[in-house]
Amino acid sequence: MADQPFLSDIQTLRTRARQHLEQGAVTPGYRAHRETVIKLLNEALATEIVCVLRYKRHYFMASGINAQSVAQEFLQHANEEQMHADQLAQRIVQLGGEPNFSPDGLLIRSHSEYVEGNSLIEMIKEDLVAERIAIDSYREMINYFGNDDPTTRRLMETILAMEEEHADDLVNLLEEFGS
Repeated sequence: MADQPFLSDIQTLRTRARQHLEQGAVTPGYRAHRETVIKLLNEALATEIVCVLRYKRHYFMASGINAQSVAQEFLQHANEEQMHADQLAQRIVQLGGEPNFSPDGLLIRSHSEYVEGNSLIEMIKEDLVAERIAIDSYREMINYFGNDDPTTRRLMETILAMEEEHADDLVNLLEEFGS
C-alpha cells in the first residue's frame, strides 16, 4: 500500500479530464450512483419547497399578541428554506439531472407534510415536526453519500445544520409561549 502514489500521475489526470466533457463535474472518480443521488436530492428539493410554502402561510396567517415576532421567524425560515431549495437544484444540475419543481406529486416527493395549523402554537409545532423530519431524512442521506459523493454530502451537512438551528428556534418559541 505504501508504494501506491497519493495522486494519479498528471498525464493520466489530463487525459481523463478530456474524456466525456459533457458530464461536466462528474468525472470517472465519482463513485456514487448518480441516478439515486439525483432522486434523493429531488426529494430533498420537494421537502424544502413544501417547507417554504408552509412557512410562508404561517408568516401571513400568524395572529395574536405575539404574532409579529413569530411571523418574522417564520419569514426568515421560509427564506432560508428557499435558499436550500436553490442549492439543491443547482447540485442536481451539476450532476446532470433535472430539478423537479413540478407541483404534480410535490407532497408525494416531499418527506415533510403540509399542515397549516390553526393557532400560532399549532403552526410552531407543525414547523418543528417538519424540521425534525428533515433532520432525520437528511442525516440518512448524508450517511448514504458518505465518501462516494463528498460534495453532495457537504451540501447536505450545511443544510442539516440550518435545519437543526430552525428546530432550536422553534423549541425556544414553544418554551417562550409556555407550551
